[in-house]
Amino acid sequence: MKKDWVLTQDAFDQLLEWLGPDREHGALRYEEIRRRLIKIFVCRGCRAAEELTDETIDRVTSKLVDVAPGYKGDPALYFFGVAHKVHLEYVRKRPEPEPPPAPDPVDESEPEYECLERCMEQLPDRSRELMLEYYRDERQAKIDRRKEMADRLRITTSNLRLRAHRIRAALQECVTTCVSQSQSP
Repeated sequence: MKKDWVLTQDAFDQLLEWLGPDREHGALRYEEIRRRLIKIFVCRGCRAAEELTDETIDRVTSKLVDVAPGYKGDPALYFFGVAHKVHLEYVRKRPEPEPPPAPDPVDESEPEYECLERCMEQLPDRSRELMLEYYRDERQAKIDRRKEMADRLRITTSNLRLRAHRIRAALQECVTTCVSQSQSP
């Protein structure tokens, strides 16, 4: 598509004429195709789904003079084909994802933190050590540590994950109960 091409009212009217027997039917069909294109881009993980949809519609409209006279079949399929190409271009030059916002600093005076400390103290020593070690590292180090822990405990990594899950569920329940009790008058 030419970078200097701009969607005009005449071009848009031609698009609506191609999409339906009258302007109203064409407009309804246009909205349906637009919604489906947005859904396609969203399902493919595109953050700029509406912009990519507009780009697709602009490209189809810019080629309409050449395409419409010889095109047979459902015009929506042509849109979807162009959307596929637009998506491929998007993936090729996808911008770097924005880093997630920094987590709020933990205020150690928060009741949740105090309750977590209290609940951790109530755990049996082995469970407390397992939780502290299980959640200690990040990325590959975490994976390696968990494999090492499972080997040391002579269980599978799935069983280790299950143990940690159960302990964490009990901790969550304990913390929730503790916080609700501390907030009661």
